[in-house]
Amino acid sequence: MEVQLDRVRKVYGGAVAVDDVSLTIGNGEFVTLLGASGSGKTTCLRMVAGFVVPSSGRVLIGTEDVTRRPPHRRNTAMVFQQYALFPHLSVADNIGFGLKVRRLGREEITRRVRDVLKLVQLEAFAERMPSQLSGGQRQRVALGRAVVVNPEILLLDEPLGALDLKLREELQLEIKRVQQTLGITTLFVTHDQGEALSMSDRVAVMHVGRIIQVDTPSRLYTAPADEIVARFIGRITLWSVRVESIENGCCFVIGDDGARFRTRHWPNGSAAGTRLLLAIRPEAFQLAERGENERRVVVDRVVYQGSNYLLHCIDPTGVACIAEVSLGAATPSAGSVINLSWSAEDCRAITPAPLTTA
Repeated sequence: MEVQLDRVRKVYGGAVAVDDVSLTIGNGEFVTLLGASGSGKTTCLRMVAGFVVPSSGRVLIGTEDVTRRPPHRRNTAMVFQQYALFPHLSVADNIGFGLKVRRLGREEITRRVRDVLKLVQLEAFAERMPSQLSGGQRQRVALGRAVVVNPEILLLDEPLGALDLKLREELQLEIKRVQQTLGITTLFVTHDQGEALSMSDRVAVMHVGRIIQVDTPSRLYTAPADEIVARFIGRITLWSVRVESIENGCCFVIGDDGARFRTRHWPNGSAAGTRLLLAIRPEAFQLAERGENERRVVVDRVVYQGSNYLLHCIDPTGVACIAEVSLGAATPSAGSVINLSWSAEDCRAITPAPLTTA
């Protein structure tokens, strides 16, 4: 079932929590709202659930306007960060609670609970109490309780935030597997970029109540729309530059110290003199004396990452940059002066954040 936020706005007193947000989630699609605390992502989720009524704009499920329809009259289900399980009920009874509320027959409840226990891989835990489960198992129960009622829309509000890293990674795979098995339209909220990139069909990055880019995970990483997205998604080096000229399929830019670079990717409408940022991901750098672009830097720190090293460097203007070096390659030591090079294809000129944004 398709979900649509149509120019929704939410104001609390004089504070704007969500400002003119439009987003369509396709049937069976997994979309994540990603942003820092206070960006408006949870408010958007709660508008879909019906817990928050927009100050203006519409919420549609399918072709129906549900903007002012109460939560119990929307076929949605929500999974929260805190599991909210009934401590006096077994795993099976927790999962089947919503079916009992709907007054389904005993045989139907038993069948559907059995199917969901298998789906969330908790068949052997059916009679256990919540206190006998790990955090990851409790979240599986919460997920099972949400999907057992066959909702049209699954809403997940930072469901992995209370878990440690290993459990989070396991549950990411579990939630995605269940979502794909059921083909259920899903809206997921998180501040964790790793979760968003690994689980989503598309990600909507939110900042101060607005969506600033909606794209596939790979496009968000390789082609951030502006500085806000670039800094929020992964590690990146950003150099302040101005456009010198655009010719032969390249944008030539000049750094603050007069260094000249070129890129094959730049914002539409850029002209000579436009202030931009030159963005390079760590894996785009090469330790080489010559390249399409190059920069002399001083290695400040070398950080071992297991599969590679990260070189934290300082350029002549004092800007920090991060380069990735694979294991087995000659790794410079802290204090070394090295040359970084990169191709015009592997860097991108992007729009700086407005001075008024935080």
